[in-house]
Amino acid sequence: MSLLQSLLSLSAAGALMVSSALDSAAPQHDASGYLYLVNRQWLVSEAYVPASLREAEVPGSVRRLRPEAAEALEEMFAACKEEIGVTLISVSGYRSYGSQKNIYARKLQSVKGNVEKAQEYVAPPGTSEHNTGLVMDVGQKNKAHLNEKFRDTEGGAWCRENCWRFGFILRYDEGWEDITGYSFEPWHFRYVGKDVARLIYEAGLPLESWLPGYRTETIQSILTSAVQD
Repeated sequence: MSLLQSLLSLSAAGALMVSSALDSAAPQHDASGYLYLVNRQWLVSEAYVPASLREAEVPGSVRRLRPEAAEALEEMFAACKEEIGVTLISVSGYRSYGSQKNIYARKLQSVKGNVEKAQEYVAPPGTSEHNTGLVMDVGQKNKAHLNEKFRDTEGGAWCRENCWRFGFILRYDEGWEDITGYSFEPWHFRYVGKDVARLIYEAGLPLESWLPGYRTETIQSILTSAVQD
């Protein structure tokens, strides 16, 4: 191999390494990652389906999640029962694009075509985090679920303060409506992994606001490592 060929080969390998590293600085685009961003501006494809799903072994219904999220949910429900004696229930986990489309159509019909009213709590198809398989709507057995009263239940208060320990974040908190695009949902928990959940909880920010800072730190770290190498 000539010197020129060697240099070109090294250059290509270096570019590949940098490209791969930079991919990690844009987790909102990674559909297989825990930080895949889905909201009213960032839509999931109609063809998207998580690589694998399983039923979480918890009380409730619609219990399918990605395996890592299902395991974390089981841990969270068990801890809530052990620590405060409250039984949490799953209300709604994974939904396909088609399921979300049907739910939205029924809601739209029930409010006589009022789009603004329909979208207060029901996401249009392609804009729901439930499609990722990383989200569970949580309720308390024999008490409130899928309404703001869940915030005031023992289970709701416990989840709010402890979900990060198991890798979940409260995705749509009160006062974040203009940022997330969704009304306050004290029952909607999103799995992001334990390390990241702790950081987001401590920052007290919605995912949309937290991600830019995370990306900046990641890019700075990548560039610093490249210079040092």
